[in-house]
Amino acid sequence: MYGEMACVLLFSRLLPFSHRLRGTSVCLLSLFLSYLCYCALFPDSAVVQKSGNPPSSCQRADGAKRRLQKSLSCLPDASFADATQLKTDQRRASTLHVAGNNTPVPPMVNLKFGNKKLPNAIIVGVKKGGTRAVLEFIRIHPDVRAAGTETHFFDRNYDRGLEWYRGLMPRTLESQITMEKTPSYFVTKETPRRISTMSQDTKLIVVVRDPVTRAISDYTQTLSKTPDLPSFQELAFRNQSLGLVDMSWNAIRIGLYALHLENWLRYFPLAQIHFVSGERLITDPAGELARVQDFLGLKRIVTDKHFYFNRTKGFPCLKKPESSGSPRCLGKSKGRTHVQIDRDAIEQLRDFYRPYNVKFYEMVGHDFKWE
Repeated sequence: MYGEMACVLLFSRLLPFSHRLRGTSVCLLSLFLSYLCYCALFPDSAVVQKSGNPPSSCQRADGAKRRLQKSLSCLPDASFADATQLKTDQRRASTLHVAGNNTPVPPMVNLKFGNKKLPNAIIVGVKKGGTRAVLEFIRIHPDVRAAGTETHFFDRNYDRGLEWYRGLMPRTLESQITMEKTPSYFVTKETPRRISTMSQDTKLIVVVRDPVTRAISDYTQTLSKTPDLPSFQELAFRNQSLGLVDMSWNAIRIGLYALHLENWLRYFPLAQIHFVSGERLITDPAGELARVQDFLGLKRIVTDKHFYFNRTKGFPCLKKPESSGSPRCLGKSKGRTHVQIDRDAIEQLRDFYRPYNVKFYEMVGHDFKWE
C-alpha cells in the first residue's frame, strides 16, 4: 500500500516538468519512474526467494520417487557432496518399480541375481525311490532352482534355525520356484510339523517305489560301503522260517508308506502332496515329469525330447545340452546291479507289504501295482 502511494506522489511531482523534455528524455524518465515504482511495489524479499525456502514447484513434489526426481535447482544451498548424493539417489530411483499401491520392490539390480528364499517345494522321500532323478530332471526347467545337496534341515539340523536353512538355498528370481530334496524327511516323525510351521503352503513331492525292490536297493547301497554287512535275510527277518519280518530295520520300515503318510496328513492336505512312481520314472520319465510340472504350476517345458534311455545303466539320462559335450546321467551309485536275494524271501516280503500297499493305494487314490 505504501509503495502505491509513493508512486502516485512521485508521478504527481515530476509530471508537470515533462513538457520541457524532449521525446527521448521523456522515454528515459518514464522507464526510470517505472523502475522506481516496481521496486517500491515488489521489494527484494518478494522477488528473490530466500535460500531456506525451495521454489513452489519443488514443494508440490510428493512421494519418495518424485522427491528423488527434483532437479538440483530445488537445492540452491546444497553442497557438491549433496548434489552428488542426489544424482546417485536419482539413478537408484530409476531402477525402482513402483507397484499399484506405491509400494516399491527391491531394485532391479538385485532382482537380476535373485534372492535366497525358503523352498516353495520339497522332495521329502523316499530313499532309493528315485528322488535324485526327479530333482535333476525338474531342475532343467528354467523356472526351478534347487539346492544341490541334501540339507537334512528338518531332521538333523533344525536347531540351526530357518535363516541357516535359507542360506543353503540358491538365489532365485521372484517368478522361480526354490526346491530341495532330503529323502529321509518322509520317515522322520517331527518333519511334517516342522515344515508346516515354516509354511503350510509348501508343496511336497514323494517318490515311491515297490517297497521290496526299494529295500533290496537300499541294502545294495549299504553293502557297497560296508562289505562285512550281514546278509539281507538276516537283517530283514526276525525268523524267516515263520515269516516274521523285522520292522525295526530301516530298509524295511521305510517301505511302510501308509503309516508314514498318516503322520503327514495330520499337517498337510492330500492335495498338497504329489506322488511320483519310481517305476514309471524309468519307463516314462517325460510323463512323470509332466505331472510334476503340473503339480508345481509350471509350464510343461521338460518333455520327452530331453531324455534318452541308457541301456548300460538301465536308466533314463538327459540328452546332451547345447552347452555341454556329453549327456547328463546320474552317478555310479544310481542304477547299480542289485544283490541276488532268495526268491522265497522276496515272496515273504511281498506278503508282508501287501496290506500296507493296499491301504496306501486307498489313501492316495492310485494303484501302483506293486506285485
